[in-house]
Amino acid sequence: MTTTFIKAYCIKALVILVLAAACRHEKDAYQTWQVYKGDASSSSYSSLDQINRDNVDQLEVAWTYHSGDQRRAGSQSNPIMVEGVVYLTTPGIKVAALDAASGQVLWTFDPFEGEEPVSVNRGVTYWEDGGDHRIFFSAGSFLYALDAETGSLIEEFGDDGAVDLREGLGRDPVLLSVGSTSPGIIHDDFLIMGSIVGEGTGSAPGHIRAYNAKTGEMEWIFHTIPHPGEYGHETWGDNAWQQAGGTNNWAGMSLDKEREMVFVPTGAPAPDFYKPGTSGKGRHLFGNSVLALDANTGERIWHYQIIHHDLWDYDLPAPPNLVTVEKGGKRVDAVAQVTKHGFIFVLDRETGVPLFPVEERPVPQSEIEGEESWPTQPFPQKPKPFVRQQLGREDLTNISPEAREYALKRFEELNYEGMFTPVGEEETLFYPGTRGGAEWGGASYDPETGVLYINANEYGNTFALKRVKVPSRNTASPAVRGREIYQIHCASCHSSPGGPLPTQFPSLLNVKDKYTRHEVEEIMEKGRGGKMPAFPQLSDTEKKAIIEYLFSVDEKGNMKTAGAADPGAEEADSSYTYTTDFAYRSFLDQEGYPATKPPWGTMNAINLNTGELEWRVPLGEYEELTKRGVPVTGTPNMGGSIVTAGGLVFIGAAADEKFRAFDKETGDILWEYQLPAVGYATPSTYEIDGRQYVVIAATGGARAGVNKSDAFIAFSLPVN
Repeated sequence: MTTTFIKAYCIKALVILVLAAACRHEKDAYQTWQVYKGDASSSSYSSLDQINRDNVDQLEVAWTYHSGDQRRAGSQSNPIMVEGVVYLTTPGIKVAALDAASGQVLWTFDPFEGEEPVSVNRGVTYWEDGGDHRIFFSAGSFLYALDAETGSLIEEFGDDGAVDLREGLGRDPVLLSVGSTSPGIIHDDFLIMGSIVGEGTGSAPGHIRAYNAKTGEMEWIFHTIPHPGEYGHETWGDNAWQQAGGTNNWAGMSLDKEREMVFVPTGAPAPDFYKPGTSGKGRHLFGNSVLALDANTGERIWHYQIIHHDLWDYDLPAPPNLVTVEKGGKRVDAVAQVTKHGFIFVLDRETGVPLFPVEERPVPQSEIEGEESWPTQPFPQKPKPFVRQQLGREDLTNISPEAREYALKRFEELNYEGMFTPVGEEETLFYPGTRGGAEWGGASYDPETGVLYINANEYGNTFALKRVKVPSRNTASPAVRGREIYQIHCASCHSSPGGPLPTQFPSLLNVKDKYTRHEVEEIMEKGRGGKMPAFPQLSDTEKKAIIEYLFSVDEKGNMKTAGAADPGAEEADSSYTYTTDFAYRSFLDQEGYPATKPPWGTMNAINLNTGELEWRVPLGEYEELTKRGVPVTGTPNMGGSIVTAGGLVFIGAAADEKFRAFDKETGDILWEYQLPAVGYATPSTYEIDGRQYVVIAATGGARAGVNKSDAFIAFSLPVN
């Protein structure tokens, strides 16, 4: 044996050992669930395979935790598991620490101290440094730091354990409504946070911030609405950096630890459907963009804008998946961003350049006075869309002749020119719609195969704008002034009293029969439930004017007493704007089912190496339609999936309240379980004492008429 041969043999053996060690390290990284969506790359993937295709039908309930605080908003929590302890957030936005094997409660923390909670929450963030172990989470306007072992506040963090998220944005914090529904992400000793802000006039800006995990001090800030001298400032009106809002990261983010890059998806600038003078004309960077930031400094490395000058509420709804794809014979690290309108943008992780061709295509233009919509929008050529993006008469429902006739009539009444139809004063159809395509559950990604799994919605919404007078101080009657303020700040969700009934939010026509004036004012000050934000930007006088208006309308929405203003003063001070007359009305048939042809909810497998669809199946079932002979339609769904090395995709999400396991190669349903309420959440999986568990929040919520529960259920195989 020659020396050269021996050297070559040794080098080859060394390479094999190094690769094997790297593979083990990569696999080990996927065996835990210590981070929201499984890991910092948002893969929602687990290399655990004790539960697999061959035995998943034997799954049984291992434990159930009842939090005792069910509410309409439900829990969207994706539990994490660290050192034998599961950490989750409940419907009442308490933090609970549970024994991972038994579900026994170790401690709970209630930030609201028994009062009505505000908004929703998708989970917590874990950080450790030596013997210091902390849980971070947000509730209301505050970011809290808790001792992971006891649930006690870490008093040296911020102000006695909490940081006010309204501070540090460069505006008066008293006038801002700011919170966070998705967990932040840890980079070394930095906790990087997005936010949830309002979606109307006067909303807070959605700047990205990093906090010191030990002290709570803000370490850096990235302005999503650029300040003078910053990149992108020219894409807004001159004063937008001081006045415009939104452009926030509410969906969570992903982190490349080795590159020390954080990838941040952003939402639309506010207001959603009309960009007034505060926003100005332009593309509005960094709205609806994937941002790649230096995790140490917050400096922009690159960005890719997916929607220009958003007029459709097409927020980027989920953290991007950090993926590796085969391209031109090479393995390329990339970022895969799913969208509400059914696209997947696959971008080079280093540069942000699309890995598949993207065309800028002309889209319909707004005819609203003062609005200047962007002339084109980007259309990736691959991967192919995972929802229908164009509706014609042939795409309307076929579940019965009556439903089809009703849908055809409704369709002819609507303004519709495709998925980028801008809202007008007439009722306008959005499809796929503001609820997806994809939504906040996002996608799961199998790094072994390069396949992305995404659940999707396929039903539309309708909207309309209304020309209204800017509220004038010369208006004599508080009720008249209140009507003007209501149209600008409230009608987008609740519609005008007596107008078309909203389908996603309650009508306020008879609010006076349910609440006192004081209670309504308190709701406006603090917010309520899962979706109602606070309105601190409104003065006490403006809030009282809205209340006066709501309490003065009759059962048809007409004001009983209007009062009058000085005609001369009114004319001199008259100026107009546009606001939402009604919004988020689901496009439904006469029975309340989607007016489009099924499927209405789907589970999809997409090969990111080829950009091709591997399979698509309905997700969810209306049993009453199946009994009529209608093929399985799928249902609206909210929540995400996880994929495992056991060959399975687990997902709740569907409105039929079932938890399912799909074969990840074929899309066949291998197991399903009837939950006590909808699992509008992403499940988690972990292993402890040699036993694999899958856990999901089954609390319902988020929609009217949905069952409520307080249950978190863990499943495992029977103990031999």
